[in-house]
Amino acid sequence: MKNNGKSFIAIMIVLGVLAFVLRFGVDKLIKFTMGQNEANASVTLKSVAAALENYAKDNHGKYPSDLFELTKTNPTYLDRDYIHVAPFKGYVYSCPKLEPAGYICQAEPLKCDLTGRISYSVATGNLFASEECGDNVQN
Repeated sequence: MKNNGKSFIAIMIVLGVLAFVLRFGVDKLIKFTMGQNEANASVTLKSVAAALENYAKDNHGKYPSDLFELTKTNPTYLDRDYIHVAPFKGYVYSCPKLEPAGYICQAEPLKCDLTGRISYSVATGNLFASEECGDNVQN
């Protein structure tokens, strides 16, 4: 009977150590994934801006009214319409202003502090900005 108590304590210690290790492992995995998502969102939004600027250069300074227009030219300016697709690698893309005179496009984390911590925006002329999601601090 005395041996059963020691076995139970040993199992509890092993479970405690395992829970501790898993906690930090999952935390590191989430941080790594967020870093990858943030890097991808930054590059994707810069690609969208470059495509918009190239389109305007080829169309007498006028920007398209929809990103889809950038995907149907030959050759294409953009490989996909990031606005009208499901969230892409943890980020949601939008262009609240997309008109012949200019644009503002954004990439927001699907869930702040889970899929990313940084929101990105780009405006006419390739003006790129970033801020922590939920904050109003410019970087």
